[in-house]
Amino acid sequence: MRKNKKERLTHELPPIPDKLYFTISEVGDLCAVKAYVLRYWEQEFPQLKPVKRRGNRRYYQYRDILLVRQIKKLLYEDGFTIEGARSQLTSKPAAISQSVKSNAVVKKIIAELETVLHNLQSG
Repeated sequence: MRKNKKERLTHELPPIPDKLYFTISEVGDLCAVKAYVLRYWEQEFPQLKPVKRRGNRRYYQYRDILLVRQIKKLLYEDGFTIEGARSQLTSKPAAISQSVKSNAVVKKIIAELETVLHNLQSG
């Protein structure tokens, strides 16, 4: 059975690993967006500024991934235009960042608890 558009957009994203830097392909996998979309969003959203190193390679940090997930939610789930999403991010960046961060932490804890539960059940 085929999922409708809303169900495809709200699928669970994987937890963000505990590391300092992520490549563009890792961020694409963690946020379920293509690399070219991330590069475009860098042009459209001034808050999204990955570190660029040798050869202009991009390295994203944890906060960048949270921001990408928030941008994706605003555009794909909430139906904002690029300009509308940009204004949402600039009008209340602290509240958005905190809610996204809290949500990511909760998802990470749930994933860890599920792993512990699985280990207890199998052992």
